[in-house]
Amino acid sequence: MERTYAEYAAHQAVELLAIDSPTGFTRQAAEWVLNAFRSLGYEARTTVKGGVLIDLGGSDENDGLLLEAHADTLGGMVAEIKGSGRLRLTALGGMRPENGEAENVRVYTRGGRVIEGTFQLCNASVHVNGEYANAKRSYDTCEVVLDEDVKSADDTRALGVEAGDIVCFEPRTRITSSGYIKSRFLDDKLSVGILLGLAKFMKDKDLTPRRRVYAHVTVYEEVGHGGAANVPQGVTEAISVDMGCVGDGLRCTERQVSICAKDSGGPYSYEVVGKLIDAAQREKADYAVDVYPHYGSDVEATLSAGNDLRHGLIGAGVYASHGYERSHIDGVWNTLKVLKGYLEI
Repeated sequence: MERTYAEYAAHQAVELLAIDSPTGFTRQAAEWVLNAFRSLGYEARTTVKGGVLIDLGGSDENDGLLLEAHADTLGGMVAEIKGSGRLRLTALGGMRPENGEAENVRVYTRGGRVIEGTFQLCNASVHVNGEYANAKRSYDTCEVVLDEDVKSADDTRALGVEAGDIVCFEPRTRITSSGYIKSRFLDDKLSVGILLGLAKFMKDKDLTPRRRVYAHVTVYEEVGHGGAANVPQGVTEAISVDMGCVGDGLRCTERQVSICAKDSGGPYSYEVVGKLIDAAQREKADYAVDVYPHYGSDVEATLSAGNDLRHGLIGAGVYASHGYERSHIDGVWNTLKVLKGYLEI
């Protein structure tokens, strides 16, 4: 597979990263995904739950393969409008306040306004706050400072802001000249780009897999139930294409594809993991097999919902997960190689 498909995948991810889509606020991102697959000539539909299900073609409908990635991200929700007019948040997914501190945010009101602000430690000036370095970061000690002239809760409500409004953190996406991809929310929009890269490769080369292949872009992964529904009839295996972990005790780097043998939910199918390794070796992909200490995936939700299938997990290596994340075009390319090998195309 040519490296140009990895570059295409990365640039598709960049487009998707420009659309705010924390869990529960994903309609615009799902519409983008739907149109992106349809523009390549594939049948795609939106599920009742809000995800996107795509038929990538293939012959054997009784031995189907489901590829899962997710377009929802971490984010925040307004929990309280404080007396000062500033906002206390509650997390959407595993958004930690330490990772969001000092980031620009957008508040989406139900009236259609988008109001900018910054997520800050309360009393954030180091020249004033003598306990700045020691202050524990939590959603009770951090707040959104709106970029509006507000001094009271009534002032903020006059802008249309209410509890339950969605707060999105600026992703700050960039691709460096050396091929590194840096952004919040590469987990898992980078993998959505990878599935689009695979779909384009199959269409450009007029390839038909032996087995029927589907893709499901889910929208509730970050809260644990993204992959719990919408498994097409005849599917016998499901593979999550999600971020590969990079960190102490693990072998994977951002330039590799990670094959997960086990995470917090237990071991992945020994058979599927073995076939993923075989595919990596056949395609000469640079890969690592790792055990993730703190992780859960869409396919585990698929299994927990009672589906009878084998499961696996792969993804481009991503450093600093749930923070300002970093991967590399090579990691994307190696992931595409493994998927190509697994589909035997």
